[in-house]
Amino acid sequence: MNRLPNAPVTTQVASTPLKVASTPLWAEFGRTLRTRRRLAGMTQQQLGLRVGYHHSLISKLEAGLREPPAGLPRRLDDLLDTGGDLSALLTSRAIPPPALHRTHFSVIPGGEAPAGLAPLADRFWPDRLPYHGLPCPLHGKDGCHECEVPPYADALTILAGIDGNNPTGVDPDVVHVLTALLGGYTQAGLHGGTTTGLVGSVEYVLRRIVSWAESLNAQGRSPHAQLRLAADYAQLAGRFRMQQGQSVIGMAWYDRGLNWADVCESPGARASLLGDVCSLARLDGDATAALAYARALEAVDTGRAWITTLAKLYQARGHALGGDIGECRQEIATAHRQINRFDERDRAEAPWLTGLAGRLRMEATIGGALRDLAARTGDLASARSAVQSVEAALDLLPVPLRPARVLLTVRLADALACAGRPDAAVITAAPVIHEAAGLGTATTNRELLGLRRRLTQHWSDLPEVRDLLEQMPGH
Repeated sequence: MNRLPNAPVTTQVASTPLKVASTPLWAEFGRTLRTRRRLAGMTQQQLGLRVGYHHSLISKLEAGLREPPAGLPRRLDDLLDTGGDLSALLTSRAIPPPALHRTHFSVIPGGEAPAGLAPLADRFWPDRLPYHGLPCPLHGKDGCHECEVPPYADALTILAGIDGNNPTGVDPDVVHVLTALLGGYTQAGLHGGTTTGLVGSVEYVLRRIVSWAESLNAQGRSPHAQLRLAADYAQLAGRFRMQQGQSVIGMAWYDRGLNWADVCESPGARASLLGDVCSLARLDGDATAALAYARALEAVDTGRAWITTLAKLYQARGHALGGDIGECRQEIATAHRQINRFDERDRAEAPWLTGLAGRLRMEATIGGALRDLAARTGDLASARSAVQSVEAALDLLPVPLRPARVLLTVRLADALACAGRPDAAVITAAPVIHEAAGLGTATTNRELLGLRRRLTQHWSDLPEVRDLLEQMPGH
């Protein structure tokens, strides 16, 4: 797998960009930032990692050559303990916001449009929004608002309206169809296991959305609803590319998504994207980067319990990868406390972290963290706890989500191996081993690699283990 960069290379992403620096304001901001960073004893790279940006952006900010992305001055104030000095510099003077810069409408090169969109089964097409936690971007601040979605046959005609012939306004039907299509492709990927036939369509639609947003901006209209959608599509494109082992392309899409999330001032989109970036760093085996992104996720909005919960879960996995038993368990305990403090806004913004779906995600993530911890440290107590968490996740998993069941079954087998139970690991893994290898996703391949490593290191002399190893990829 390609090596994950230290941090996302983030371009200019302010929600209402101010004039590019070299003005006294930006020079003063940059000098203050440099002074505070040095007083904190941090390098530009260390600061960038802590707030989730590439060190080159920090360098340009300190040189007065860039305006900070939306929300970044507040995060810098909190991290550097400035007492709000950096934010105050930007709010103390009125600066008229110009139109969005053309760089806000750039997409990554390559990934040209497919011959046609991948068809969706009827079961993946909703009749109304929200759909699996995706609200209508036009009513995103009203978590209970429901919007009707046109039938799928009509949706294809509506989609043709933004293919090289952008609507002149914000047509609700177009936004509804694009949101439904995003949810449909997401569910198709979850149920089907393979994303090969989907990623081209996702990237094709994403380019049409960004083109539409650019047209609206040129007309003096707000493109925020479109760019909010673009952030979600970029996340899905990055996720599909990551699952195919194309981490560099995935990271590029995540970077563009973070850009658009900042433009739209959407903490939810930014937090969700940073969560996926954490996963990408973890797949690459980079505990330091995984922790840095998880801390940047937490800094997005400490007032949202669902964001803090997600950040704690990802920090637990980062500490597990680094072998820190105490910190890993502490983050898990904090995540449990936070999820019990969800308010109405948390439940509206992150329904996938509430109810049975939330318990499933918690148990699966905690099981992965404890398994990683046991594999790194040999701690049997962590391995036994991992077995319990993954078993609980499997009990909660809906039957149709076969790819997720296969992945969690391999994870359970690996946790059993870490717990010193090779016989149980073989019995658990054997029924799904060929199916797991056939999925070909990066996450499942990672689980298989770990299981193979554990069995080979400790029990390759057992006949039943040798038989299973012979069936595994890479034999």
